[in-house]
Amino acid sequence: MHQEQALAGVTFPQNDKPSDPQSLRMHGSHCSEEGLKRVSSAPQLGDQDKGGLLKRKLSVSDIESYFPHHLSVPKDLLDANDLECSLCMRLFYEPVTTPCGHTFCKNCLERCLDHTPQCPLCKESLREYLAGRKYVVTTVLDVLIKQLFSQEYEERTKTHLEENRELSDLTKNVPIFVCTMAYPTVPCPLHVFEPRYRLMIRRCMDTGTRQFGMCISDPQKGFADYGCMLIVRSVHFLPDGRSVVDTIGGKRFRVLSRGMKDGYNTADIQHLEDTKVRAKLEKLQELHDAVYEQAQVWFQNLKIRFHNQILQHFGPMPEREPDIQATPNGPACCWWLLAVLPIDPRYQLSVLSMTSLKDRLVKIQHILTYLQSIPNN
Repeated sequence: MHQEQALAGVTFPQNDKPSDPQSLRMHGSHCSEEGLKRVSSAPQLGDQDKGGLLKRKLSVSDIESYFPHHLSVPKDLLDANDLECSLCMRLFYEPVTTPCGHTFCKNCLERCLDHTPQCPLCKESLREYLAGRKYVVTTVLDVLIKQLFSQEYEERTKTHLEENRELSDLTKNVPIFVCTMAYPTVPCPLHVFEPRYRLMIRRCMDTGTRQFGMCISDPQKGFADYGCMLIVRSVHFLPDGRSVVDTIGGKRFRVLSRGMKDGYNTADIQHLEDTKVRAKLEKLQELHDAVYEQAQVWFQNLKIRFHNQILQHFGPMPEREPDIQATPNGPACCWWLLAVLPIDPRYQLSVLSMTSLKDRLVKIQHILTYLQSIPNN
């Protein structure tokens, strides 16, 4: 009776009598040379029973019994090309197997699910799988690769780490989300639905930087010359692949050069800092206090509807800071006011790019004076 055991696309026939003297010794049994089939992301299965076997979860003892520590395979039976992901055509790295029985690199599968919640091969719906985000590495296949192709696995790991290091640089090829104005210390919730930005956000999380740049669009250049880094505080994934990303503003930056990576914009940037004032610091403090008091009056006199909307989206006005030059971005109240004041984004951008706290305060003061002069403001 001919029986097969299929493990993540690898098929090991078991015969009562080995047909080839040059056999593979595994767990006390022999496998014929012609029976060791090529590995592909599609399972080598022909009926429902075999499909159920593929999806069966193996215990640690099962895995160790199939793949002992000193496993050896004749070179003419299996090579690294047999263990390639059908999406990236490279050796499996962190292989994960979908509920429908197909195996891919974890990153490759996630990129496909950015576009559609279906298996890349059989098109079976993966909505429930996507909603759970439980990408568990297929241990059997992972152990097989590490034991049989340790050199190839080391090279694949090195490539993966180099790609991550490139993505981790926060001054070179920084991912840019082209959408809205963002400011230091100000919350900026985002609804991410475009595949390119799904990929971008996931890379920011995977590399550990949890940061990306935010710029408004520019008809000539694609995006503005100045922007603000956003720091991801949390990500809530939805069943269809969309996500709600809670971010808060970090450092400001100036764009030095523009680029593109996998569909989203990138930029080499230079971080901005306010120029510290030593002379006439008392006058700067007086200007700050005057603007702060004027802002409080304006905010308190707003109609209750607008007042509540601002509180809901941006929170209360930040407290007065004892040292107005303590941070590279200056007092948080300036950025909160820029975010809530009803002014054109281009004007907001000009204030964001300033490295003089005095100039920024003067601009905000002019805006508040103008708004307060409008009847029924």
